[in-house]
Amino acid sequence: MKNFILFAFLLLSFSNYAQIKGTISDEKGNPLPFVSIFEENTYNSTTSNEQGKYQLNVKEIGKNKIIFQYLGFKAQKLTVPSSASLYTLDVKLLEENFTLNEVIINPKDNPANDIIRSAIANKKDNSEKTGRYTADFYSKGMFKIKDLPKKIMGLKVDIGDEMASNLDSTGTGVLYLSETISKITFEKPDNLKEKIIASKISGNNKGYSYNTASLSTYDFYNNTLKFGVRMISPIADNAFNYYKYKLEGTFFDENNQQINKIKVIPKRDKEPVFEGYIYIIDDSFAIYAIDLDIKGYRIKNELTQIMNLKQSFSYNPKNKLWAKNAQSLSFTAGAFGVQFTGKFNYVYTNYEFPDSFEKKTFTNEIVSFETNANKKDDSYWNSIRPIPLTIEESTDYIKKDSLQTIRTSRKYTDSIDTKNNKFNFFDILLGHEHKNTFEKYSFKYNGLFDLSALSFNTVQGFNIGTGFSYKNWNEEKGKETSISTAINYGFSDERLRITGEFKHTFNHQNYATIFASGGTKISQFNNSEPISNFINSVSSLFFKDNYMKVYNLEFAQLAYTQNVANGITIGAKVAYEQRKPLFNTTDYSFFNKDDFYSSNNPLAPNDFVNSPFEKHHLVKANLNTRISFGNKYISRPDGKYNIKNEKYPTLSLGYEKALAASEKKYEFDLISAAVRYDLTLGNKGLLGINIKAGKFFNAENIAFMDYKHFNGNQTHIGQADRYLNVFNLLPYYTNSTNDSYFEVHMEHNDNGYIMNKIPLLNKLKSTLNIGFHSLEIPNTKPYSEFTVGLDNLGFGKFRMFRIDYVHSYQNGIQQNGVVFGLKFLNILE
Repeated sequence: MKNFILFAFLLLSFSNYAQIKGTISDEKGNPLPFVSIFEENTYNSTTSNEQGKYQLNVKEIGKNKIIFQYLGFKAQKLTVPSSASLYTLDVKLLEENFTLNEVIINPKDNPANDIIRSAIANKKDNSEKTGRYTADFYSKGMFKIKDLPKKIMGLKVDIGDEMASNLDSTGTGVLYLSETISKITFEKPDNLKEKIIASKISGNNKGYSYNTASLSTYDFYNNTLKFGVRMISPIADNAFNYYKYKLEGTFFDENNQQINKIKVIPKRDKEPVFEGYIYIIDDSFAIYAIDLDIKGYRIKNELTQIMNLKQSFSYNPKNKLWAKNAQSLSFTAGAFGVQFTGKFNYVYTNYEFPDSFEKKTFTNEIVSFETNANKKDDSYWNSIRPIPLTIEESTDYIKKDSLQTIRTSRKYTDSIDTKNNKFNFFDILLGHEHKNTFEKYSFKYNGLFDLSALSFNTVQGFNIGTGFSYKNWNEEKGKETSISTAINYGFSDERLRITGEFKHTFNHQNYATIFASGGTKISQFNNSEPISNFINSVSSLFFKDNYMKVYNLEFAQLAYTQNVANGITIGAKVAYEQRKPLFNTTDYSFFNKDDFYSSNNPLAPNDFVNSPFEKHHLVKANLNTRISFGNKYISRPDGKYNIKNEKYPTLSLGYEKALAASEKKYEFDLISAAVRYDLTLGNKGLLGINIKAGKFFNAENIAFMDYKHFNGNQTHIGQADRYLNVFNLLPYYTNSTNDSYFEVHMEHNDNGYIMNKIPLLNKLKSTLNIGFHSLEIPNTKPYSEFTVGLDNLGFGKFRMFRIDYVHSYQNGIQQNGVVFGLKFLNILE
């Protein structure tokens, strides 16, 4: 009986709609993609696919007037007389005859400029007309790869057996195909609520698509649009500073409204500007359509060659509103001869424009999923999908969905694992991983030649490391457990050190995680580790500058973190630590063999006998919290995904207490706070601010490693993308304190706003960085430094360099220096 009722319900629901479908082509029979199709006097619309095929769902068929609108072609309005539930309507569109009145165009009297000025003057009114709405939303996205080689720069390209099977013999194929159906509620400037009804990923019936309305909202009525950098809208308030315009013609739409086709021409090539066409309605000066290109170097993304954004708007005579009904975003990118292409299509239908929303309509949850949103069958998608699948897309779904059953079977996964798990002699040196995909666990051995664990310091000399790890996971429940051990051996001090760690994440809703670790290791006095093993090794072996200062740490600790509320994370840790002093054991270097290394005493570089502390032990307890104000999030059945709200700062608070020490003098209390804020200055760049402060109590005689140390830099090499947590010329331990401290880091990246306008220098495609850093501690004059430099430097598509000039000042002593940013070192680390 239940099955009969369900069947009757489905039958009734399918009978409540009808479908008009067909193919749209030009006079020569060439298919036309991205044709806007909508029912007259409604916001019921769709668009054609790359093969010109379309399907439009309507409540009923019979005397429907369907409008076909395509840039460069005359709009057609056709009546559908049939009352059948399915009607085929093929359409041929004729090229538009653009007209341009005979005018004398000169720089002082350009008709395009007058139209753009009117569009700018009226954009607030036009924007507000559609500033509040609900709508049905559909998205479809696809990524493809072309010509993936077997090797790149002599290294074998390994993308996995499953991914490789999607490609043909030339290394070409579809990497990703996904669709979503959702209902959206929107209010300008940025209030959004989206409920995803259906989600489909080719070859993955357990996954959830990331195609959302929040990631595809591009509003040209705003002054800027975010594409990595802030792009200038062709009708921004200051648009004439960036663009020239040319009126290429006019035509009349199906409602006899005059449309102006205006070519958008950048004034300067390296600016964050669009180029292409914007179509403006002559009467209201609203946007009729968008067809604009975005070049990769203009958004500081050299791997992207070009992006194209199309938007189409439809008019409803009943409420006299122009609303976006379709959008398409496509791109090409690549490197090393490999080309990636992608295309995302979006359709907005069934608009409603309420006068207001209830107060609690919008919350910090911007996207949610219906239960079983990823379980909709093919009949559902075939009935509701507004854009028909192309042959390539249909083939990809059929192929991957049929293979999914095979690939997730134990027989298949075991066969793949058996192949990949084969052990050979070189695995002893290079490492080996044993994986059981079906049971969801893996063992890993890092190998004796683990280059990431090879380094040099004056205490251990050359030291190597290896390790073992075990991991198991459950994606659906968000659980993950890992157990690992790290083994390190120093050849000069002839000592083996071993640490172990246990980590368990309970879920991906509040991300409750417990950590336990212990063992013996060497640790820098500044536990923020301001100098990396790689940089210290190079600095020591090549220049005999051993800036890293370390001590021996034997420890056992237990920690726990959890999101307790939206945007609020707490963490707690308790640790037992025994600290022992260490001394240099080697004087080896590649060069400058007659020079001497400094001692391992950070307070006395020439004292090779005494240590800055005595052997001792204590217990340390930490409690900290991080608050991201206005935090947004996406709720999915498999987890909660936080999204930082750029309007608000992030606040961190901490309390640390040392107790149960071997001597009372080592005990102390420390309270600390930090504020991190990124202020977007429109198209003028990004201002980063990081402010820290703290105060010690009862800490007059604490051990030196418990002092507050500051991230200095004496190597003149920078590794971070941004210098918001480092003093570029400050020695590592000269300002360490056990009292109070206050530090400020500020850095403004112009994102090319200034550099793009300077002749010759704009060819570097760089960005200008201006920074200020200050540190205050008691009984010492403040340390300050000012920086100016260029970022986004490099060659061709690879821009991983930065250079800064730094001027510092403290106690009447001024220093000048240059810091070379090598951001690729982050990958090596």
